[in-house]
Amino acid sequence: MQHAVTDDLRRRMKQAGLGPVSTLLVAVSGGLDSVVLLDLLVQLAVEFGYQLHVFHLDHQLRSQSRIDAAFVRQLCKTYGLPDHIATADVQSEAQNRGLSLEMAGRILRRQHLLALAQHLGATRILLAHHRDDQAETFLLRLLRGTGTKGLQAMCEYAPPWWRPLLHHGRQQLLAYARCRQLTWVEDHSNADLQFQRNRVRHQLLPLMRKENPRISEGLGRLCQQLQQDEDYWQQQLALIWPRLVIESSSQGRLSSGCELRLARDFLLTQHPALQVRLLRAALAQVRGHLQGIEAVHLEALRALLAADRAQAEVSLPGCWAARRYQTLWLRPTAPEISSFNFWLYPGDSCPLPDGRRLHLRCETRSQGEDFSRVEFDFEQLQFPLQLRSPQPGESFIPSGMTGHSRLKKYLIDHKVEKEQRRQLPLLLHQDQILWLVGLRRAALAPVTDDQRKILVASLENPHTVATNCL
Repeated sequence: MQHAVTDDLRRRMKQAGLGPVSTLLVAVSGGLDSVVLLDLLVQLAVEFGYQLHVFHLDHQLRSQSRIDAAFVRQLCKTYGLPDHIATADVQSEAQNRGLSLEMAGRILRRQHLLALAQHLGATRILLAHHRDDQAETFLLRLLRGTGTKGLQAMCEYAPPWWRPLLHHGRQQLLAYARCRQLTWVEDHSNADLQFQRNRVRHQLLPLMRKENPRISEGLGRLCQQLQQDEDYWQQQLALIWPRLVIESSSQGRLSSGCELRLARDFLLTQHPALQVRLLRAALAQVRGHLQGIEAVHLEALRALLAADRAQAEVSLPGCWAARRYQTLWLRPTAPEISSFNFWLYPGDSCPLPDGRRLHLRCETRSQGEDFSRVEFDFEQLQFPLQLRSPQPGESFIPSGMTGHSRLKKYLIDHKVEKEQRRQLPLLLHQDQILWLVGLRRAALAPVTDDQRKILVASLENPHTVATNCL
């Protein structure tokens, strides 16, 4: 049994291309699993020549935790390895963030390991999870109602994390430890049935083993199969993603904390299995992770896409999502809308909230109008003109028409999004709208052939707000 575990790890190390230039960081709690992993790594270090560092985190949750830390320090001294012992207030972290103790400890452990690995230049961080841990994780996620992504449980290698013992059961590791006459410490909290994982470990899995003694192996194979399937789906996502994204603040890269606009029609035509994965990928990009995202949130997004309402929104954990006509808009938070008000004279230039700039100048010859440039009879105007955000109940006379149109109805008819409607710059003369800036000219102060002085209002960096023209 000892040789089988050693030979398997040797084979995996050769496949990984480990050698003298490699620095490995191994997390050691002092329990059976991590002690076995450390002993294996020490044995093979002479053969492969890598540098090995040990990390231990004292969670300060038990009176015995200091004893565990001292045990790991002595173990490293015995092996002649550098140790990195840290402490963390897991209890406070859990309370402050509303997390379970297990989740808070996991987050803090990972943060310390990643920071230390970067400092040491470690290429891989090794964790001692084994096949029975995998079975427990699968069942825990199944009980919590996860999807197929969650049922993959733990991957053997997800850079920089490496779990080289994931294909070995606890009994194999126990046999190895006894053969090598290893000692370890027992975490008595692992027997506390108030924790769900312990109930799965000590109650649920033993019952399942009565029906199938090799249930852990079967669940391990199922996780591997689900991981292979997910690899395929990720390849499909990479091919489709450029066709889905209309606009991205991350410039097409899958980075977190950005905002996205996705093509609604394209999403709706995708198979549901692919559609939900595209939505998950979008949420992961906007939020930076998928923690807290459950099936109900994905269904809320799908309902938002399929609903009859052209404009609607929904708040998800760590993400604001809105349907805006034929786009799905995702942001970490809802956009902030602020009002503005400026007074302008000929020759003035004014920045707009969306990044454009409005210029006023006088000319003597008409050059024509388009959505970025309009002309007015200078003699019909009194200055200053006003540039401000819209107000409730406003109306204007569109160019080419004689009757008033309600501003809100006009913008809705021309498919202007809610946020754009609230921040659309209006150029006014004595409280009358001259121009829906960049969108539609009003009928006031038209230029005629005999005009000698013309006021030109023009946009720098213009872009069309909606599909209509002047």
